[in-house]
Parts: sequence; C-alpha cells; structure tokens
Amino acid sequence: MFFSPITRATLVALAAALPLCALAQQKVEPDWPTKPIRVVVPYVAGGPMDFIGHTLSQKISASLGQNFIIDNRAGAGGAIGTDNVAKSPPDGYTMLDTSSSHASLPVVMKSLPYDPIKDFVPITLVANSVGFLIAAHPSVPANNLSEFIKLAKANPGKYTFGSGGVGNVMQFAAEFFNGSAGTKLTHVPYKGVGQAITDLVGGRIDVCFGPATQLKSFIQAGKLKPLAITAKQRWSELPNVPTVDEAAIKGFAYVPWYGFWFPAGTPEAYVNRMRAEIAKAFADPEVKKQFADQGFVPLTTSSAEFARIISDEIANNRKLAAQIGLQPE
Repeated sequence: MFFSPITRATLVALAAALPLCALAQQKVEPDWPTKPIRVVVPYVAGGPMDFIGHTLSQKISASLGQNFIIDNRAGAGGAIGTDNVAKSPPDGYTMLDTSSSHASLPVVMKSLPYDPIKDFVPITLVANSVGFLIAAHPSVPANNLSEFIKLAKANPGKYTFGSGGVGNVMQFAAEFFNGSAGTKLTHVPYKGVGQAITDLVGGRIDVCFGPATQLKSFIQAGKLKPLAITAKQRWSELPNVPTVDEAAIKGFAYVPWYGFWFPAGTPEAYVNRMRAEIAKAFADPEVKKQFADQGFVPLTTSSAEFARIISDEIANNRKLAAQIGLQPE
C-alpha cells in the first residue's frame, strides 16, 4: 500500500480546519494565570454579582498572584455582557459572573447572540440567595401578601413591578408569582437592580421582587412595605416577614443562584484550578460571614453539576413560560 507524503501546506490546512476550542485546549499555560483576569458582570455596578465578584476576587487574587478586574457591561437584561464573554478568547482570562437570569434570558428573549449552554464552560455555582423580598411602595393599599394578591387580581395590569432588565432573574421571580397567584403585574425593566429599587422607593413602580439585603434598609426605615420572602425559610435578618408559602401560596419557593463561567473551549485545567480556588476561599470563615451578611449561602459544585442545574432551570423556565403565556420579546 502506498501513502502520499504530508506536505507543510497540508498541515497548515488541517490546522485551520480544527475547531477553535480544540486548539485552545492544547494551549495550556503551565504558569496560568500570568496576567490579570477580567470578570464580566453583565449589569450596572452595585448589584449582588458585584459583591460576589469583588469578594471572591480579593481572596483568590492573593492565591493566584494576579489581579481580577470587574468589568460591568450592562444592557439587554444581561445579554450584552454575557455575549462579550461568549465571544472572548477561551484563554482563561475572561470570566462571566452572573445569576440564574442566565437560564431565564433564553426564555424571555426571542433571540440571543450566544448559546447559553454551548458557548460557555460552567466553572461552579458559588451561592444561593436567601430569597427575594417582595416589597411594595407605601402607597400600595395592601399590608400583607394576601391583600396585595386580592388587589392585583381586582386590577389586572394596573400594578407594576421592576426588575434588573428583560430576562433578569427578578422578572422571572415575579412572572412565577403571577402564574402561581393568578395576578397580572406589569413588568418595568431597568438596566440594573439598583435602578429598579430607586424607582420603587420613589413610587414610580409599585412592587419589586428584589435582593433581600438591598431592600432591608428601606424596609427598616419605613420607606417600603415587606409583603413576603420567596425562600422556603424566613430570613433571620427580618424574622417577622413571612415566606410566600406561609402568607398566601402553599408550596411557593423561588431562590436565585449565582455562578461563574468561562468561554467555551477554555482548558479544563483552568476550570478546575479556578473552582478549587473558589472552594478554598469559602473555607475561610470570614468569607462565609461576608456572604451571609449579604444574604447569600456560599457553595461550590463541579462543572458538570452546575451544567445540569443550568439545563434543568432553562427547561423549567420554558415550561413556566408556556403555562403563563409569556411571549419572548
């Protein structure tokens, strides 16, 4: 049997035909990281992802010997910043720091410039929330969740809720509530959590399903009325606020989560190293306390476990959207 020799031109052509991810997997820096790592938060500064990014970055940077740069890229409910990561080189120097809105965006937006599964490598889940507080402006004539549900049912479309943007996890929590309570609250999207809360306090929207820690001070100051918390348990910081299950809707629970991703094709060695560094950070009691103080329950998962969580939530969100007639925008 006779074989033709492989020429240099043939080798170049074969290399060009290889998938970029395969090439990236071969280019592993033994001393990674050798330069700062960019952490993209797809929302305006000041939200929960900022806290998570800054807190873990400060701890991990000392161990890895490199700085972490938080890059806030807001817009399109988180899609702009997320797309920036999807299209970044898979070299371990760009990470996505976002929430479970990553699993709701594919459901509420007609088209995304990226695939939430194929274009990313999950690193690890880093935290669950203690739940969203359902808070209302004092002008809303309801003093508890049952009263608010009756009010909203009697006035479909009248009462508004704000979120951090279309597809943001705050929107999905409220849409889940709409479907469970039989209400029809009107969505008002913002470019970030902070803007939604500002308008809630200012009376420009009626209610918000928002991060507990960011709403707590306004509730304690009497500027907002707490109606319930969406977790399965009450929050120790506001023990008099009932769960949604206790207050009005049996079995209701909605708990946001947060995690980190690399672009697809990032070497597995980098994924494993980053996950190990995050787990090491959580072994520090001070880091655990900082997370607890901000309303987070820290945890880590394998990349495969996190991938399953994301896929399952996207599937559940699609079912919910179909049940409540939520049309992608």
